[in-house]
Amino acid sequence: MADAAVGKDKCGEQRLVSLPLSRIRVIMKSSPEVSSINQEALVLTAKATELFVQYLATCSYRHGSGKAKKALTYSDLASTAEDSETLQFLADILPKKILASKYLKMLKEKREEEEEENDGEESDIGEVLA
Repeated sequence: MADAAVGKDKCGEQRLVSLPLSRIRVIMKSSPEVSSINQEALVLTAKATELFVQYLATCSYRHGSGKAKKALTYSDLASTAEDSETLQFLADILPKKILASKYLKMLKEKREEEEEENDGEESDIGEVLA
């Protein structure tokens, strides 16, 4: 079982998982609650991760605009994460791309709104004190 999980064995047989188990172990150990990792838990986590990535890619490809080009793009992943109820938790990790100019404009508008709110609050405080 361990040989199949680690990679291709000496005969060249296909392995059980394709993600590098050493990297997954490092990620799992980065959690302060984890003290030791069982080999079986490591393999199951790797397999579950592979299946999740496959599911995400398949959904994104089906609903994305890259079908015509037979390509999966970042925007396909981002829109799937935003639109799908089950993948909504990825919306912050896979935000839709926007131009820097649009982002700067949004920041400017947000600051102006905050300034207007602060000005309104200060006048309310002044009226109460008077």
